[in-house]
Amino acid sequence: MSEKNSKLSRRAFLLSVGAGGAAGAAALVVGNKTSAPAQNASNDKRSARGYAETAHVRNYYRTTKV
Repeated sequence: MSEKNSKLSRRAFLLSVGAGGAAGAAALVVGNKTSAPAQNASNDKRSARGYAETAHVRNYYRTTKV
């Protein structure tokens, strides 16, 4: 009888961990969606430049060719 109770308690524990993880992931997704427009509105010069292929980057790409 105790073996059956221990299996059920493990199952309940794993179910609650899974549900908690899903709830945490959902909270992160919702939190990121609400804060994204505020990040785009910033006037940071670094974020406005975008990708720039410099000599350093070209050298890296050249050395990774197989």
